[in-house]
Amino acid sequence: MSEVLTVRLRVAAQRRVSIDASFEVSSGVTVLFGPSGVGKSTLLLAIAGLFRPDAGRIALGQRVLFDAEARVSLRPEERRTALVFQSLALFPHMSVLDNVSYGLKRGLSRKARVERAEAWLLRMRVAHLAARKPGTLSGGEGQRVALARALASEPDLLLLDEPFSAMDEVLRMQLGQELRDVLAEASIPALLVTHDRRDAARLADRILVMSQGKVDCAEAVACAQNPKSDQPGDAANAAWIKPTWE
Repeated sequence: MSEVLTVRLRVAAQRRVSIDASFEVSSGVTVLFGPSGVGKSTLLLAIAGLFRPDAGRIALGQRVLFDAEARVSLRPEERRTALVFQSLALFPHMSVLDNVSYGLKRGLSRKARVERAEAWLLRMRVAHLAARKPGTLSGGEGQRVALARALASEPDLLLLDEPFSAMDEVLRMQLGQELRDVLAEASIPALLVTHDRRDAARLADRILVMSQGKVDCAEAVACAQNPKSDQPGDAANAAWIKPTWE
């Protein structure tokens, strides 16, 4: 059973972007939707431990990842989260196999790390690329490798920052469905950031709409019926967000 992520945090405007947000992420895929520049990626970095908020608390189940008042801030490797960057952030000098096995728990033997990496490459349908370098991969292949690397660490939560932004529509649909299937099979909850309405509609079990540094609505239907923002492109335009499988 997946654990619930609870987030309550604040970031002052002079540091990066003004954020004052509170929300929860449970099982399935939660999409954090909104236009560029409202703080979506900063929220992911804060959850992953790569950015320190000014105030607030972040917990995953009973584990506290960050609590400003209690002065708790776990290191990224202690949080058991995995972040897939928009840039993929694959190591260019390493093979695909070494990229996936590199971040696995140091308690595993080399053989166990390689076997797990190979299993996830197979699961993401890129096992035949194991010996290749990232610079020789297509956009879709690189994204599959980045997802395999993140999932091979067996995280309690997967964080994805605009994962399909550089792909054509056909590949977005194919890889998006594969990702949903893998996450459901592995029972790993995901928080996915996007400003693309098609990705939001296709991928989300639930949608959080972010505008002006705040998470306004927790359900697409509620946002469509009673938007809290009158800004074009923000929550007021959420009426079209309808999951295609409903």
